[in-house]
Amino acid sequence: MNTAQRPDPSRCPLCGESNRCALEIERETGQAQPPCWCMAVDFSADLLARVPEGQRRLACICARCAAQEALQP
Repeated sequence: MNTAQRPDPSRCPLCGESNRCALEIERETGQAQPPCWCMAVDFSADLLARVPEGQRRLACICARCAAQEALQP
């Protein structure tokens, strides 16, 4: 039996905080949202590799985690 749970699409897969994804908000509420901030950001391969394999492409990384990655040398 597969006990893995599908990740919550409203939570960042790295820190677990709300990711405030406009696409997910629209899906939940049915109300049109402006384009999500994440559509204009390039996520590094290193940051994307930190997402657990079973959670990739299932939930957005939050702005805080993306910003912290951008500050890394």
